Amino acid sequence: MSLLAIPAIDVRQGRVVRLNQGDYARETVYSDSPIELALAYAKAGATWLHLVDLDAAREGGYSLITLLGELRHSTALKLQTGGGIRCEADVETLLAAGADRVVVGTLAVREPQRVANWLQRYGSERVVLALDARQDAFGEWRLPVRGWTEDSAQSLDGLLATYTDTGLKHLLCTDIARDGMLSGFNIELYRGLAKRWPALHIQASGGVRGLEDIRAARDAGAAAAILGRALLEGRFTVGEALSC
Repeated sequence: MSLLAIPAIDVRQGRVVRLNQGDYARETVYSDSPIELALAYAKAGATWLHLVDLDAAREGGYSLITLLGELRHSTALKLQTGGGIRCEADVETLLAAGADRVVVGTLAVREPQRVANWLQRYGSERVVLALDARQDAFGEWRLPVRGWTEDSAQSLDGLLATYTDTGLKHLLCTDIARDGMLSGFNIELYRGLAKRWPALHIQASGGVRGLEDIRAARDAGAAAAILGRALLEGRFTVGEALSC
């Protein structure tokens, strides 16, 4: 089974950054030009881009519409984007601006019925659930929200059960403890999800450090891998990732 490699660009205050374990106080800046980086990824052969509005993820109010339009008009990249999606108007705005898929995180946890309605209205190819998980002391995967700054009472599997009959197809799942840490994907997390929820197309995210991690995610049942810091730091190229 092949795996889709998707470069990620996280934007905060107009710059490309990465956060360590979702901590806004531990930020590394990699570029002042998201559009130049996206163009480089496209030139290297990427077909999809994962674009995150980190300011909106914490405060709400998606702010990358202009960038989204520029990407649509200057590249052939398919665009998956999110951050701060709070209402249906946000979804419609992003789709109209050129997004192929809208990523919904906090609201997917807090108001699953509302997001289920969007899945049915716009279709399973247009909405991605981003469930960012942190394992508690009892081994349960919990789902913090608002850019990982607030805890919720939801568990990962408990929430997925509520989406069983909604047409959900794309699940982006991040182990927060590994995000931006170059410690490798949590392969057991993805293997378990693929076994329990075989209909889902799982996007592995958080901690990739090398090509072996991408191959391991593929073998664990993931359909795609989101590639952030490791690409930014040149640990492998887009072309190498696409060949996995």
